[in-house]
Amino acid sequence: MTETTTTGRTTDGKATVNSARGRGAVALTVARVALALFFGFSASAKLIAHESAVEAFDRMGWSHGAMYVIGALEMLGAIALLVPLLAGVAAMAFVGLLAGASVVQLTLLDPIDAIMPALLIVLVVLIARDRRDRTAQLVALVQRP
Repeated sequence: MTETTTTGRTTDGKATVNSARGRGAVALTVARVALALFFGFSASAKLIAHESAVEAFDRMGWSHGAMYVIGALEMLGAIALLVPLLAGVAAMAFVGLLAGASVVQLTLLDPIDAIMPALLIVLVVLIARDRRDRTAQLVALVQRP
Protein backbone atom coordinates (compact mmCIF):
# COMPACT_ATOMS: atom_id res chain seq x y z
CA MET A 1 0.00 0.00 0.00
CA THR A 2 1.40 3.38 -0.99
CA GLU A 3 0.78 6.44 1.11
CA THR A 4 0.49 9.76 -0.65
CA THR A 5 1.13 13.19 0.69
CA THR A 6 -1.70 15.63 0.36
CA THR A 7 -1.48 19.34 0.85
CA GLY A 8 -4.21 21.83 1.35
CA ARG A 9 -4.79 25.31 2.68
CA THR A 10 -6.08 26.40 6.04
CA THR A 11 -8.47 29.32 6.36
CA ASP A 12 -5.53 31.66 6.97
CA GLY A 13 -3.82 30.53 3.74
CA LYS A 14 -1.04 28.42 5.29
CA ALA A 15 -0.19 25.13 3.60
CA THR A 16 -0.92 21.89 5.45
CA VAL A 17 0.71 18.52 4.94
CA ASN A 18 -0.57 15.13 6.06
CA SER A 19 0.51 13.86 9.46
CA ALA A 20 2.71 11.03 8.12
CA ARG A 21 5.17 13.48 6.58
CA GLY A 22 5.06 15.58 9.72
CA ARG A 23 5.90 12.57 11.88
CA GLY A 24 8.81 11.72 9.59
CA ALA A 25 10.21 15.23 9.89
CA VAL A 26 9.88 15.10 13.67
CA ALA A 27 11.58 11.68 13.76
CA LEU A 28 14.51 12.95 11.70
CA THR A 29 14.84 16.03 13.91
CA VAL A 30 14.91 13.81 16.99
CA ALA A 31 17.48 11.58 15.25
CA ARG A 32 19.66 14.62 14.43
CA VAL A 33 19.63 15.76 18.05
CA ALA A 34 20.29 12.23 19.35
CA LEU A 35 23.18 11.77 16.92
CA ALA A 36 24.60 15.17 17.86
CA LEU A 37 24.59 14.09 21.51
CA PHE A 38 26.07 10.69 20.64
CA PHE A 39 28.89 12.18 18.57
CA GLY A 40 29.41 14.96 21.11
CA PHE A 41 29.96 12.43 23.91
CA SER A 42 32.20 10.31 21.68
CA ALA A 43 34.22 13.39 20.76
CA SER A 44 34.50 14.47 24.38
CA ALA A 45 36.05 11.13 25.37
CA LYS A 46 38.69 11.59 22.69
CA LEU A 47 39.33 15.26 23.41
CA ILE A 48 39.84 14.70 27.14
CA ALA A 49 41.90 11.57 26.44
CA HIS A 50 39.59 9.30 28.43
CA GLU A 51 41.35 6.03 29.16
CA SER A 52 38.90 4.06 26.96
CA ALA A 53 39.69 6.27 23.96
CA VAL A 54 43.41 6.16 24.59
CA GLU A 55 43.28 2.36 24.91
CA ALA A 56 41.33 2.01 21.65
CA PHE A 57 43.78 4.19 19.72
CA ASP A 58 46.72 2.32 21.26
CA ARG A 59 45.16 -1.00 20.17
CA MET A 60 44.88 0.35 16.63
CA GLY A 61 48.47 1.54 16.70
CA TRP A 62 47.38 5.12 16.03
CA SER A 63 48.85 8.19 17.66
CA HIS A 64 47.11 10.28 20.25
CA GLY A 65 47.25 13.11 17.72
CA ALA A 66 44.91 11.10 15.48
CA MET A 67 42.59 10.65 18.46
CA TYR A 68 42.42 14.43 18.97
CA VAL A 69 41.84 15.10 15.26
CA ILE A 70 39.01 12.57 15.05
CA GLY A 71 37.55 13.91 18.30
CA ALA A 72 37.62 17.47 16.93
CA LEU A 73 35.97 16.37 13.67
CA GLU A 74 33.27 14.53 15.61
CA MET A 75 32.63 17.57 17.81
CA LEU A 76 32.42 19.94 14.85
CA GLY A 77 30.07 17.52 13.09
CA ALA A 78 27.92 17.16 16.20
CA ILE A 79 27.52 20.94 16.42
CA ALA A 80 26.85 21.22 12.68
CA LEU A 81 24.08 18.58 12.93
CA LEU A 82 22.21 21.04 15.15
CA VAL A 83 22.48 23.92 12.65
CA PRO A 84 19.75 23.46 10.00
CA LEU A 85 21.82 24.91 7.15
CA LEU A 86 24.83 22.72 8.00
CA ALA A 87 23.06 19.49 9.02
CA GLY A 88 23.07 17.95 5.54
CA VAL A 89 26.77 18.58 5.01
CA ALA A 90 27.53 17.25 8.49
CA ALA A 91 25.49 14.13 7.78
CA MET A 92 27.41 13.55 4.54
CA ALA A 93 30.71 13.97 6.37
CA PHE A 94 29.58 11.48 9.01
CA VAL A 95 28.97 8.91 6.25
CA GLY A 96 32.71 8.98 5.58
CA LEU A 97 33.66 8.98 9.25
CA LEU A 98 31.32 6.07 10.02
CA ALA A 99 32.50 4.09 6.99
CA GLY A 100 36.04 4.50 8.27
CA ALA A 101 34.94 3.44 11.75
CA SER A 102 33.36 0.29 10.31
CA VAL A 103 36.52 -0.60 8.42
CA VAL A 104 38.66 0.00 11.51
CA GLN A 105 36.37 -2.19 13.61
CA LEU A 106 36.48 -4.95 11.00
CA THR A 107 40.23 -4.89 10.48
CA LEU A 108 41.87 -3.65 13.68
CA LEU A 109 39.46 -4.06 16.58
CA ASP A 110 36.37 -6.19 17.11
CA PRO A 111 34.57 -7.13 13.86
CA ILE A 112 31.18 -7.54 15.57
CA ASP A 113 31.35 -3.88 16.63
CA ALA A 114 31.36 -2.80 12.97
CA ILE A 115 27.57 -3.23 12.97
CA MET A 116 26.87 -0.04 14.93
CA PRO A 117 28.65 2.44 12.62
CA ALA A 118 27.19 0.62 9.60
CA LEU A 119 23.68 1.09 10.99
CA LEU A 120 24.35 4.72 11.82
CA ILE A 121 25.36 5.29 8.18
CA VAL A 122 21.77 4.52 7.19
CA LEU A 123 20.50 7.15 9.61
CA VAL A 124 22.91 9.87 8.51
CA VAL A 125 22.12 9.15 4.86
CA LEU A 126 18.42 9.70 5.66
CA ILE A 127 19.30 12.98 7.37
CA ALA A 128 21.47 14.10 4.45
CA ARG A 129 18.66 13.26 2.03
CA ASP A 130 16.11 15.14 4.13
CA ARG A 131 18.42 18.18 4.28
CA ARG A 132 19.39 18.22 0.59
CA ASP A 133 17.46 21.46 -0.08
CA ARG A 134 19.32 23.23 2.72
CA THR A 135 22.61 21.80 1.45
CA ALA A 136 21.81 23.22 -2.00
CA GLN A 137 21.15 26.60 -0.36
CA LEU A 138 24.51 26.41 1.39
CA VAL A 139 26.28 25.56 -1.88
CA ALA A 140 24.56 28.51 -3.57
CA LEU A 141 25.69 30.82 -0.74
CA VAL A 142 29.28 29.63 -1.01
CA GLN A 143 29.32 29.98 -4.80
CA ARG A 144 28.07 33.57 -4.76
CA PRO A 145 30.61 36.03 -6.16
